[in-house]
Amino acid sequence: MSEPLGTPDHPATTGVERRTLLRAPAAAVAGSVALGALGALGGAAPASAAVARQVMYRAWEGPRLLRTGQLDSVVVDATGALAMPANARLRTTLNGKTYAGGAWYSPWVREGYAFTELIPSWAAVTPGDSFIVVEVRGKDAAGRTSSWDVMARWATGDSQVRRTSFGAQTDDLANVAVDTWRSSSATGLRDFQLRVSLYRKVGATTASPTVRSVGAMTSRLPSGSVQPSRPLGIAKTLPVPQFSQMVHSGHYPSYGGGGQAWCSPTSVSMVLHYYRALPTSSAWSWVPAGHVDPWVDHAARMTYDTTYGGCGNWSFNTAYANQRVASAFVTRLKSLREAEEFIAYGIPLIASISFARGQLSGSPIGATNGHLLVISGFTPEGDVVVNDPASPNREGVRRVYQRAQFENVWLPKSGGLVYVIRDAAHPLPPRGTRRNW
Repeated sequence: MSEPLGTPDHPATTGVERRTLLRAPAAAVAGSVALGALGALGGAAPASAAVARQVMYRAWEGPRLLRTGQLDSVVVDATGALAMPANARLRTTLNGKTYAGGAWYSPWVREGYAFTELIPSWAAVTPGDSFIVVEVRGKDAAGRTSSWDVMARWATGDSQVRRTSFGAQTDDLANVAVDTWRSSSATGLRDFQLRVSLYRKVGATTASPTVRSVGAMTSRLPSGSVQPSRPLGIAKTLPVPQFSQMVHSGHYPSYGGGGQAWCSPTSVSMVLHYYRALPTSSAWSWVPAGHVDPWVDHAARMTYDTTYGGCGNWSFNTAYANQRVASAFVTRLKSLREAEEFIAYGIPLIASISFARGQLSGSPIGATNGHLLVISGFTPEGDVVVNDPASPNREGVRRVYQRAQFENVWLPKSGGLVYVIRDAAHPLPPRGTRRNW
C-alpha cells in the first residue's frame, strides 16, 4: 500500500514547509559551480559543466553599511545598530495602541540575473512593547515597481506583540508565501529594496528596538533531479548534541501542533547548544518541571508564527538564533560540496528537505512535505552525517544518509536551503567568486 506525502508526525497539510514545494518556474542556465578556496581539498571540479544554481546573499550590517540606506526617523546608534530617536515621527496603531516609529530603506539592489524568490533575514531586539516590520518590493525587466509586501511583524517575545507573517499578498509583480517572496512571473525580477520599520508604544517606554543586521537571499533555480556532487574529502563530524523533537510530542499544541512538528526549533536548539549559546534557565522557567530539554519548548514559542500557525518560518528561526550568536541567516547552497566547506570550518548547517517513501533510506519518518535537520558532518565516502530530530529518542538522532539521496531530497525540493548559524569564534568559509553567503 502506498503512503502519501506526509506522516502523522509531519502531515502534508500542516508540515513546517508546506509552502515551499511549488515554486515559480525558472529557466535553466548553463554554467559551472564555483568551488571556492577549499576546492583543492577534494581535487578538481567535475569535468562536465553543471546547470547553474543562481543564488545571491546580501547583508547590511555595521554602521558603514547601514548608513548606505535611507534613514527616516531612525539613527545608527553607538553600537552600530539601527535605533529610534526620541522624536520618531511615524505613527501606526496595533490592537488599539498607538506606536511611534521610523524606517530604514536599503539601497535598490540590481541582481545579475532575474531572480524568482527572495527570503529575508535580520538580527533585532525589541524591548518592552515594541516591534519591527520587514517589507520588500521589486522591479521587473520593464522597470515596473511592485507594491511593498509585508514579510513579517516581528518581536523578540510574545507578551505584547505576536510575531506573524502576512499571507499571500498577490496584488502585482510578486506574492508572499510565509517567509518567501516570489515573482508572479517566470521571467523573474531584476531589482529589490528592503524596508525595516521600528516601532515602540507611545508613552510606554523610552527603550528602542534595535536592528544590527538586515539581509536577503535571492535565487533562480533549475528544476529536476541532480547528479550527486563529488565529495571534497572532508571526513569530519562536529560534536553537535542530539535532541529529539518527538520527546516533546503533545507539548504545547498551540505552538504549531506540538513537539512532533518542532523540527526547526529543535534543530536550532541543537546548533545553539553546540556553540554553548542556549538561553539561560530563566528564559524557559515557564516550562513545567520534568519536560526534557525545556529550551526546545522555549525555542518553539519564540519562533511561532501566528498567521502561518507553525514554528517553521525560516526567517523567524534565524532571527531567534541571532539573539544568541554572532550571525544567523537563511541562504541556499549549490551542492553538498559547499556544505562540506562549512563543516571544515566548524559550522553545522540546518537543512530543509522533503521526500516521498523510499527516497531517503534510514530516515525515522517515511515521508514528509517539509522537514529540517542538522548537517553535522561527512563520512570518508562523502555521505552526510546528520542530527535528525525526528528520531523517537536522543539515541537515534545521529544518522548517516547517502549523499546522492540527500542531495535529491534537498536541492530540488527546498533549493538547497540552509540556516547558517555561527558564533564569533567560527568565521565563514572563504566564498571566492560566490555570493551566496
